[in-house]
Amino acid sequence: MGTIHVLPPDEIEQLLRTAIVGRIACCGHGGVGDGRPYLVPLAYGYDGEAVYAHSGPGRKLDLMRAEPRVTFEVDEAQAPDRWRSVIAEGIFEEIDDPLRRLDALAVIYGPASIPDLGSQTVVFRLRLTARSGRYETPD
Repeated sequence: MGTIHVLPPDEIEQLLRTAIVGRIACCGHGGVGDGRPYLVPLAYGYDGEAVYAHSGPGRKLDLMRAEPRVTFEVDEAQAPDRWRSVIAEGIFEEIDDPLRRLDALAVIYGPASIPDLGSQTVVFRLRLTARSGRYETPD
């Protein structure tokens, strides 16, 4: 077991920009969900302020629409005692405007590689409100 340290802000940003897959934790109460956290991986893009992604209809969207406060996590590991992790708090926001939707997809895929996602696909962002990170080094 190594020593756990606070990840500096520049390394938090670097990990958010370079990770390919993150995880969204969301939770529904009352009529949507049973109050149990729901954790799901997703590919995403990051612009320094928000995480951008898209999804088809389903549980994740239902929960985030009912309770837009979410937690987002990314990590990388090289060994059990050599890893980095970022946890961010965020607010789910659907992107309906066609131009803003294209801008969001360009963050994810690049402007020249935007796929045709179909009419059922919901494009959204997680506006990050807080970020923290940790890393471990061997003793």
